[in-house]
Amino acid sequence: MIPKRVKREALKVKFIDLHCDTISEIYKRRRKGETYCLLENGGHVDLKRLKEGGCLAQSFALFTRLKDEEDPLKYARNLLSVFREEVEKNREVIRQVTSVDEILENERKGRMSAVLTVEEGGVFQGRIQYLEEFWRQGLKMVTLTWNYPNELGYPNLIDWKTGKCRPETERGLTSVGIEFVERMEELGIAVDVSHLGDAGFWDVARVSRKPFAASHSNARAIASHVRNLTDDMIRELGSRGGIIGINYCPAFLDDRQALSQSGGVSRLSDIVRHICHIRNVGGIDCIALGSDFDGIEGELEINSPASLGLLESALTEQGFTGEEREKIFRKNAERFFYDIWGKQPDKKL
Repeated sequence: MIPKRVKREALKVKFIDLHCDTISEIYKRRRKGETYCLLENGGHVDLKRLKEGGCLAQSFALFTRLKDEEDPLKYARNLLSVFREEVEKNREVIRQVTSVDEILENERKGRMSAVLTVEEGGVFQGRIQYLEEFWRQGLKMVTLTWNYPNELGYPNLIDWKTGKCRPETERGLTSVGIEFVERMEELGIAVDVSHLGDAGFWDVARVSRKPFAASHSNARAIASHVRNLTDDMIRELGSRGGIIGINYCPAFLDDRQALSQSGGVSRLSDIVRHICHIRNVGGIDCIALGSDFDGIEGELEINSPASLGLLESALTEQGFTGEEREKIFRKNAERFFYDIWGKQPDKKL
C-alpha cells in the first residue's frame, strides 16, 4: 500500500508535463453519455488541479487506438474539436500555445498553457497533407506509433493475448516514416519516440537533424518493460539535446508491478530512482515530466498534478539542487521547445 501523507506539499517551481491522455478520456466518457469536462472531473487531470499543482504548460495528446476505430483520422479530428472547445471555454485560465514566448506570456498574465500533441501517427494514414492539417491547428509534437504498426513504423512487440512484450530490433521507420520525420522537423513539430520500437528509435537518431523526445518513458535498466529506454538510448537522447518525460505508470517504474491484476502501485520512491539513473547516464539536462495521466491505471502516489510537491520534496531529500529541480520541472522542456519550435509563434491557430 502507498503510505498516507497527511500534508500535500505545494510545488515551489512551476512545471511542464509532456504527456497526458485527458482529452481522449473526456471524449470517451462523452460517447458513453457522461457529462465530463476539462475544468473539473474525476480523472487524473483537470484545470483546477493543474492550477493547484503549479502548472506552467500541459501537453494534451489526441490519443487514438487504431484497432478500435473504423476511421482513425475522423476520430482524431473529433478529439481535436474537444480540445479546442475545452480550451476556448476556459480561456481565462488556459490558452493554446505554439511557442515558448506564448507560454511565458501566459505565465505573466496568470494563465496556464495548453500544448497540442498527437499520440499515434497512424491517424495521418501516411499522408503528409493530414499532418499539415493538424499543424495548422497548432500541433507541436507527434508520438510516431502507439502499440500497433502503422504507415510510419513499428512499435515494440506485444502479444495481445498474454501481454508479454519484447523489443522490435529488426523493423524500424518505413520510408514514409522517414519522410514524416523530415517534414515534422521543417514544420517545427517535435518527434516523439515513446512507444516506437528499438530499431525505430535508432532510425530516428540516424535521420533526424534536431533533438527529439521520449515524452513518457523511463529507464529500462531500472524497470525492464520495453516501453522504457536502454542506457544507450538515454545517452543518445542526452547527447542530442533531447528530453525524456518521466512516466508514472506502475509497470514502467517497477518490474514487480507489471504482474499486478489491479494495475499495480506507482511509488514516489521508484520515480526518484528512475530520475537518478537517467541523470547519471544521460545528464540532468535530458530529464522532464511525462506523467501519462489519464492513460495509466493502478494506485498512484502522485495521483494528480496537485501532488507534484511530493516529488519536489523527494528530489530535495535526494540531494537535487534547486537548479536541477527547476530543470526537471520546466527548464529542460522550455529549452527543448525553443530548439524545435523557435522563439516566435507560428500563427497557425
